[in-house]
Amino acid sequence: MNIIEARGLSKRYGGLTAVNSIYFSILKGECFGFLGPNGAGKTTVMGIVYCFMPPTSGEVRVFGINVTEDPSRIKSRLGVMPQDNNLDPDLTVFENLVVYARYFDISKKDASRHAWELLDFTELKEKSGVNIKDLSGGMKRRLLLARALINNPELLILDEPTTGLDPHSRHAVWEQMNLLKSRGMTLMLTTHYMEEAEKLCDRVAIMDAGKIVTIDTPGHLMNKYSGNLEDVYLKLTGKSLEG
Repeated sequence: MNIIEARGLSKRYGGLTAVNSIYFSILKGECFGFLGPNGAGKTTVMGIVYCFMPPTSGEVRVFGINVTEDPSRIKSRLGVMPQDNNLDPDLTVFENLVVYARYFDISKKDASRHAWELLDFTELKEKSGVNIKDLSGGMKRRLLLARALINNPELLILDEPTTGLDPHSRHAVWEQMNLLKSRGMTLMLTTHYMEEAEKLCDRVAIMDAGKIVTIDTPGHLMNKYSGNLEDVYLKLTGKSLEG
């Protein structure tokens, strides 16, 4: 069963084409990654899928619903971990989760219970009363992940989930994402880290200049092109993943 289907998806900003007539589908329970440097169009695709912006042309369906027809129904069933930190700096770690739950009409009692479960899952329980400004970068990323899970989403969207993290913090986030994957959650992520795509993704879409160059499993791509995903990207596009 396809959770997401995109057909001829394009997004233009004036004379700039950020996404150029792409096609892809994502299966239930799959971890699907968009691999490419900054400016490849990955984040724009994400924004359209989670109904932040409309497509210029083409069609995108999430849970079988067109993103332009009933975005509220889609948003209620997914979680989003953005690339940028948009946590509320005036609230504690625990308060950030409980307050965010109100957007989904979750009762205060249920929100509190689930918040504690998520803080335990992301190993932030001891930081529950700490203000956001006193967290490390890795802790903020884990809290953003916890917040994205507050409504028990069927689909989790992660935009560059480990950008800027040190190797230890990056691996900690990967471990949590693999646990979610093992529970059957569908994951969609963008990354420019080839190791991240190799570790997490069942399939990857390699993007360059708004287009999808190919979609395949990391293993098949690496075997076909005799190298890691960074080598594959260079051979397919003539460019480095660093942009």
